[in-house]
Amino acid sequence: MTLQNPFILVAEDDEEDRMLLQDALDEVNVCHTINYVSNGQELIDKLNDLIESNTQLPDLILLDLNMPKKDGREALNEIKLDKNFKTIPIIILSTSNDKEDIINSYSLGGNSFITKPTSYSSLLEIAGEIKRYWLEMVKLPSKIQFNPN
Repeated sequence: MTLQNPFILVAEDDEEDRMLLQDALDEVNVCHTINYVSNGQELIDKLNDLIESNTQLPDLILLDLNMPKKDGREALNEIKLDKNFKTIPIIILSTSNDKEDIINSYSLGGNSFITKPTSYSSLLEIAGEIKRYWLEMVKLPSKIQFNPN
């Protein structure tokens, strides 16, 4: 069963990568609300704004590691240490293929690490897999109604 209108928050500083990702998600028919921020500080600010306005938090975050101001590593660490955000699944989508980045991302609480592909057809394949796995197969914390009583 496909998650209805998932809210995906993408932290990506490269405008071309944003457009390609948007095209790929559209092409694999991800019915979604997608917001973009261009650095880790904007990501943290956006999440805090959503909490302050009592607005839905993202179902999924796609996070680039190499961004200005606050990089993805710092943002990932901050998000996973915050009780309001730590259950949001985060997929690292980075040009890095460095073993240290991969291990560090998982150590900080990242849920997946994907190296950005070099071709659009590979990006389409990744978008399809994200859709199938994260939006159709798994149960996301954002869609579970928690009642402590």
